[in-house]
Amino acid sequence: MATIRTEITEIVTGLALLGYRRLDHALGVRPGHVANVADEHYDRLAAALADGSHDRDFAVAWENGRRFATAEEGLRGRPPWLVEWKGPHRPPGYEQIPADLRVDHVYLLSCKYGSDILTNASPSHLFDRVLADRRSTGRADWFLEVAPEAYQELYAVSRAVLGDPELPERVADLTREDRQRLKVGLRGAWPEAAADPYRWLAVAVSAASAERWRANLPDRSAREEMLWRLLRLQAAPYFVLGSAADGTPLHYRVGTPWDFRAAYELRAFDVWSDPSGQPRVRWRAEVRGVDGDDRSVEGHVEVRWSHGRFGGMPEAKVYLGTPHHQVPGYVPLR
Repeated sequence: MATIRTEITEIVTGLALLGYRRLDHALGVRPGHVANVADEHYDRLAAALADGSHDRDFAVAWENGRRFATAEEGLRGRPPWLVEWKGPHRPPGYEQIPADLRVDHVYLLSCKYGSDILTNASPSHLFDRVLADRRSTGRADWFLEVAPEAYQELYAVSRAVLGDPELPERVADLTREDRQRLKVGLRGAWPEAAADPYRWLAVAVSAASAERWRANLPDRSAREEMLWRLLRLQAAPYFVLGSAADGTPLHYRVGTPWDFRAAYELRAFDVWSDPSGQPRVRWRAEVRGVDGDDRSVEGHVEVRWSHGRFGGMPEAKVYLGTPHHQVPGYVPLR
């Protein structure tokens, strides 16, 4: 089930497209042409509105929907026939556009609140397959693959600190249950004996990940496609309505690679190791607009365990560092 905050930010945005003057009236009407929203959802939304604990989320989502309803690139004041909420279902593997709402089978809306994460992928999907090939290759331990010696050293020290005789000697032999015990035992700050081994692991993983990534971006075409995938430019345009992590409102259209090529030329795309306390790789693109304006877009990738220390396989979270309204390919709503 979706969290109440998710239901607020997505369903309320959809309700605001319909032209109701007040949110409480829209919740009372429970319009039938908002698909996939059941009475139980309206009940939770009404209760949350009454208790006042999510007032800001309600206000921002309602305003975002109203903004799209009147925008020139949006509905231009025309009430929609159908608003479909995707809800908490797990999307199929080939779905690329991060849409939460579909309006009149045409407009795709992504409701993005409080996060600068562009995508969350497995390290091999990002660094080896450059986000292009979504085939499943199993859940590999990226740390073991790219920095086996540093990983084993950190594990050996951690195992000694915990003094757990049931843990195997080799990090490669860890089971799911072993990882859970390590996760629980290593909560909080790293033990003093493990601090330096973790720093060396961060250095080794960052360097190896950046090297693998560069090797799979051999020419300008590959680097340009990599930028499109990082920014989630797809074959069809879609709209992002929400707010950034600092609370700045977000209202923009995400263009297509075709739109990007028509407006910009990629001048450079670079990746490099930057182990700032944890395995991290930075990326930066330089582009030139058709008007001769030079601009850049940058971010970083954090490579970390998915469920606490030694818990789960490592994941690669891609963060955007450039303000959204300055990103080439993101067009503010008018």
